[in-house]
Amino acid sequence: MFTGIVQGVATVESVVDRQGLRSLVLAFPAGFDEGLAIGASVAVDGVCLTVTALAPGHAHFDVMQQSLSLTALGALAAGGRVNVERAAREGAEVGGHPLSGHVDVLGRVAQVRRPENNHVLRIALPAPWMRYVFAKGYIAVNGASLTVAEAGRDAGGLGWFEVWLIPETLRLTTFGEKAEGDAVHVEIDRQTQVVVDTVRDAVEERLAPYLPLLERMRLAAGAQAGGTPPPRSPGADG
Repeated sequence: MFTGIVQGVATVESVVDRQGLRSLVLAFPAGFDEGLAIGASVAVDGVCLTVTALAPGHAHFDVMQQSLSLTALGALAAGGRVNVERAAREGAEVGGHPLSGHVDVLGRVAQVRRPENNHVLRIALPAPWMRYVFAKGYIAVNGASLTVAEAGRDAGGLGWFEVWLIPETLRLTTFGEKAEGDAVHVEIDRQTQVVVDTVRDAVEERLAPYLPLLERMRLAAGAQAGGTPPPRSPGADG
């Protein structure tokens, strides 16, 4: 488990691609790897990866094909920078919100705004993930626990949300480097997902007996809106 409090920015030192596997070597900020062991988990831009080898200030990670297909890690190159966080220890303070390190979906930076002493990212999400995003709720972007400032939903389930970043957050992460069109990893809040899915399932279950009637009403309304006249009463003149 992770807390969503990014502990530093690592630099990609090398990338080696093999069939179905990508190996990364990351150079960590000073002190990050103290006590780190082979087999430990590290969130790399929000993706939980396992340490496979160690050298002073560095660690090796293998990324399997499934993770490459679901994330932007396949686009990393030497010199790239990523947010990193060590796995939370038992009893550690959770300054953000609990994260699994399993990315749900790739978002895209749709807009960047820079009000004085602030930095705003608007991130576009595909359907159906916007159903789990609400203003003032939690969201994880590239491993950072953030609060949703605003959210908007479009027809068909598409939508966007905005996060406001203070200078300290920009200093400790790579968000200041993001530009419009960049992909970001999004992990939704699990508690929100459970509540939304439970309510949707309950409503659908309760409405199931009435769905045929509602469908007939919808078709009838559509027919009338399309110009089909209602049956005439016997004896009507004209």
